[in-house]
Amino acid sequence: MRDKITVMISEKEINKRVREIAKQISHDYAKKEIRLICILKGSIFYTCELAKRLTIPVTLDFMKVSSYGSGTESKGTIEIQKDLDESIEGLDVIVVEDIIDSGNTLSHLIPLLKERKPASIGITTLLDKPSRREAEVDVDYVGFEIEDRFVVGYGLDYDQSYRDLPYIGEIRLDE
Repeated sequence: MRDKITVMISEKEINKRVREIAKQISHDYAKKEIRLICILKGSIFYTCELAKRLTIPVTLDFMKVSSYGSGTESKGTIEIQKDLDESIEGLDVIVVEDIIDSGNTLSHLIPLLKERKPASIGITTLLDKPSRREAEVDVDYVGFEIEDRFVVGYGLDYDQSYRDLPYIGEIRLDE
C-alpha cells in the first residue's frame, strides 16, 4: 500500500504551538504540580513535548482508551485497555489527547476520572475537529482546529503506521 500524505501542519508550527500551550498551562497552574494523563498511543509525542516545556512540577501517567477500530471512523464506544497506575485523588490533572473529533471518548472518560476525586481536571488536545462533534467536551487547551480530514503523524496513525512523522499530514489512501 502506497498512501499519499500532504503536510497540513509543519513540525515548526507544532513546536511553536506546543510551547505556547505549555506557557499557558504553566501560568494557569502556577505554584501547583500537575499530573498529565497521556491517552495512549497517539498522545505520546504531544505529552512528552508538552511536559518538557512546562515550567511547573509535572508527573505523568498513562491510559489506553480505544474508540477506533482499524479503520478511519470512530466506533462511538470506548474501552479502557490500560488504566492509570496511580491514584489521582486530590491532584490537578490534565488529560492529554492527540485529537478530539466525535468527543465520545472523552465524554465517557472524564466522568469516570471525576469519580476518582481529582482536585481539578482539564483537557488539552493537539488537534480538534469540532465539525465531527457528537458529544459535548470542554477543551481547555487546543493546539489546532482542523477540518474533517483523516490525518496522521506526530503520534496519530493509520493501522499503526505514520506515528513517527514529525508533522501532521492528511492521508489519502491508495486503494
